[in-house]
Amino acid sequence: MADRRSNQHVEQFHWHLWLLFAIENWILDFGRPIAMLIFPLEWFPLNLPSVGDYFHMIYNIITPFILQSLILKSPRKVNQSLFTVLMTVFVMGASIHLVGDSINHRLVLNGYQLHLSVRENPMMKKLDPPSLIDSFELLYFYDEELGHYMWYLPYFLCFLLFFNSTFVSVQSKTTHAKGFWPLALLNSTYYWYLVTEGQITPLFITTTLLMTIMWLYQRFVNGNRLDINGRFLLYTFHMTIILVAVWTSFFWTDEVLRTKYASSLIYVPEPWSVYSLYGKRFF
Repeated sequence: MADRRSNQHVEQFHWHLWLLFAIENWILDFGRPIAMLIFPLEWFPLNLPSVGDYFHMIYNIITPFILQSLILKSPRKVNQSLFTVLMTVFVMGASIHLVGDSINHRLVLNGYQLHLSVRENPMMKKLDPPSLIDSFELLYFYDEELGHYMWYLPYFLCFLLFFNSTFVSVQSKTTHAKGFWPLALLNSTYYWYLVTEGQITPLFITTTLLMTIMWLYQRFVNGNRLDINGRFLLYTFHMTIILVAVWTSFFWTDEVLRTKYASSLIYVPEPWSVYSLYGKRFF
């Protein structure tokens, strides 16, 4: 059944879905901390959810349906039980991050410095008893590590599942689309922000590497090529890697940022940490 569907596959660029991903991500994820800077604090008291929290809630609800729309357009049928498990983990991770990020925002408003580690922050050194720092380090772990990986691992696995179904015979007619490159640039620029701010460089590199290996194997062993949506994903992810590398090169020798990310597997500074360190001097 899966092979018959693959052989009858007609290339159609899903520009509406890629555009929807871009709009949703730029507004509800990238725009979330910006909205918290713009809207007056009096409208959202610190003991209630902020405007960014509402953005995050909407994101957590909408994204699984967009991913489902993408999976349903997959030329090969994806196991629905697997997709349900992935979305369950996705929502759990994104919700953990929502809570952690909401508290982190309130810490920043009270003097927490994002370019420093938890223990090196001046406000943390004033805690009494000092063992309270352990609780904030746990919060950081849930927010920046566990939450991020439970959020993004199923997210990128969905893209991998879709990508694996986009191979067609090399003899089939190649399709082109006018909005291909603008959408690829729009999405890759967002993924640059996602990878750097989310500190998921190893996960993203692994995903891109797996996509590349799949493409090489299908192209040179099975004699297949990528359809237009597969090419879109592969080019977008490779463009993102380039953007992340260029971004990191700007701060490669920064001692303050190097200290914060000393324990990271791959050194990639977060944009908001850079803003905390340098941006506030100009804004």
